[in-house]
Amino acid sequence: MASDLPEESGQDTLSRINTSIPHPARVYDAWLGGENNFAVDRAAAEAGLKAFPSTVESVRANRAFLARAVEYLVAEAGIRQFLDIGTGLPAADNTHQVAQALAPECRIAYVDNDPIVLAHAEALLQSTAPGATDYIDADLRDPAKILQEAARTLDFTQPVAVMLIAVLHFIPDESDPSQIVRTLMDAVPPGSHLVVSHTAKDILPEEMAAFAQAMNKNSAEKVTLRDREQFTALFHGLDLVAPGVVEVPTWRPRSAAEASTPAVLWAGLAHKPT
Repeated sequence: MASDLPEESGQDTLSRINTSIPHPARVYDAWLGGENNFAVDRAAAEAGLKAFPSTVESVRANRAFLARAVEYLVAEAGIRQFLDIGTGLPAADNTHQVAQALAPECRIAYVDNDPIVLAHAEALLQSTAPGATDYIDADLRDPAKILQEAARTLDFTQPVAVMLIAVLHFIPDESDPSQIVRTLMDAVPPGSHLVVSHTAKDILPEEMAAFAQAMNKNSAEKVTLRDREQFTALFHGLDLVAPGVVEVPTWRPRSAAEASTPAVLWAGLAHKPT
């Protein structure tokens, strides 16, 4: 690994880290130029780049979408609470940094199940006052546990933004990602929002089929690509906010250059009606 784990992470956390199999959070970190990854993750990242050379640009476009979505939610929708599931390793413009820069009272509960993310979670807990951040060690496949533990930080009688950024493509069809989304959104009140990005099956389909094959070869978490129709179905019962379901760079871009970034993910943000 390119950098040491924090000493306070503890032996229990360290013992859970499998350095022989690539993990999505660490591969993503490698694409972003981070240091919290192992040789096996960097090899997987290179395989992904070989299959789809614009992977790094696509990953960065996804991070930019996260920041724009959070800015919209805080500045325009008045959201002050975020449940960010599939957090990944700390990077620039994490949800709490973007949200609390605009409204310091924002409260964020982060969720991930990778022990190396847990080991670095203190970087996600640097909250401004009077806001708060928390980290939950849980799997998206167990939304009941996530909701129970998030209640330490979030008030579920008030609107919450549920963030599922580039994570649902790790949930196979047999685990019913739509039901997971419904469980989460049933637990939050009207006025809440859902934000999702998801690797696409029908944007550059040949390249993405090769990309998925490369990523699934040895990965601990398999990728399931989905098309625009399947992605849109995740927002059933919610009201999509303009511009609706679009490729990530074209969701309210700040510039023409940002809008033209190569990317292969669908994006959407929706509102839970009264």
